[in-house]
Amino acid sequence: MRMDVPDEDLALAACSGDRAAFSALVHRHYDRVFGFAWRLSGSKTEAEDLTQDIFAALPAKLRAWRGEAKLTTWLYRITLNAAHDRRRRLAVRTRAADGWGDWELARQDEIAVERDAQVWLAQAMTLLPPELRDTVALVLGEELTQAEAGAVLGLSEGTVAWRMAQVKTRLKAQWRKEARA
Repeated sequence: MRMDVPDEDLALAACSGDRAAFSALVHRHYDRVFGFAWRLSGSKTEAEDLTQDIFAALPAKLRAWRGEAKLTTWLYRITLNAAHDRRRRLAVRTRAADGWGDWELARQDEIAVERDAQVWLAQAMTLLPPELRDTVALVLGEELTQAEAGAVLGLSEGTVAWRMAQVKTRLKAQWRKEARA
């Protein structure tokens, strides 16, 4: 399948069982979905699992795609929903585990390992609430405009701009706090 075929045509062909079209979609969008999943989760391993789950379920999900949004916007939304679902499942499992103390120790160990491999911004993003993290991952990480990010998140462009201002304020506060320590 040639790379100049629009995503929407590939999606329609893939819905009809065209394996080459589906393969072209995966080839074209796998890295984008993986990168976004990594920004949302803060973990390469988690992003790999999430991306594989998304693409494994994609043939069935494509049948529900109505073409009302660009395919990339729709894929961002699927990735965002999958990341939220995974966070919720992890939160439930964590609360059911031995206790918050064990969980906190394990979380601190994981952060220490990841800190060596990630830039400061990726670390600081993990401290943001999920809605701010989602917004900054789309605007800065995926380089979407605020209007495009708003379309993915189902928000107005003004709300995205406000969230980005909140991110800037919180990251500055975090930077100052770490600089004092």
